[in-house]
Amino acid sequence: MPKQVDYEDRRRRIAEAVRLLIARSGMESVSLRDVAAEARVSMGAVQRCFRTKDEMLLFALEDISQRVADRAKARIEASDTPQSAATLLDRTLSALALVETEDRTEAQVWVAFVAHATVSKDLATVLRDTYAKLHDLLVWLLDYGRSTGEFHTEVNATAEAHTLLALTDGLTAQVLVGHVTPGDARGVLRACAEGLRAPRQGRGERRDQPGPTRG
Repeated sequence: MPKQVDYEDRRRRIAEAVRLLIARSGMESVSLRDVAAEARVSMGAVQRCFRTKDEMLLFALEDISQRVADRAKARIEASDTPQSAATLLDRTLSALALVETEDRTEAQVWVAFVAHATVSKDLATVLRDTYAKLHDLLVWLLDYGRSTGEFHTEVNATAEAHTLLALTDGLTAQVLVGHVTPGDARGVLRACAEGLRAPRQGRGERRDQPGPTRG
């Protein structure tokens, strides 16, 4: 019997090869031939999964966008102990900024795709959708902090989320080129999250609020 091919697994292997090539040599290094070599499959196997290079790049961007979003959500849900809204926001911003050493490859690929999307309508569409989802996640966190009384009630969640999302993108690039260190970037993000806190009442220490119920 002919061997059954798991095309979804192969597509993800190819997407991983695209990421590695971009991180190593930039977007211009991505060709069907080089991707096939990196993924250790034949040219024909790549072409059976993706009809064109643009289709392959689009899938790779969708894949990395989902990974970034999943990582951000995972950090919100990572602890069994209820966390404060500021702690949750800090963790989420760190995940979105891709400033950790282990995030460097994805950071390089993300920046490359953002630059390439300025001349690719299809890639721009994926990025707009990704940014919209990440913006909604930040709005949710900010509204949660306001509902528990931890964040200032006058915080405009929609506007603040735009600012924070722009900040994470900027820090991604600045860490990559060495303008700031990962530690400095984390400090900036932590300060932003802490700066949203409402003044404490009384002299007692403020306890972390319980986390929201996730649907």
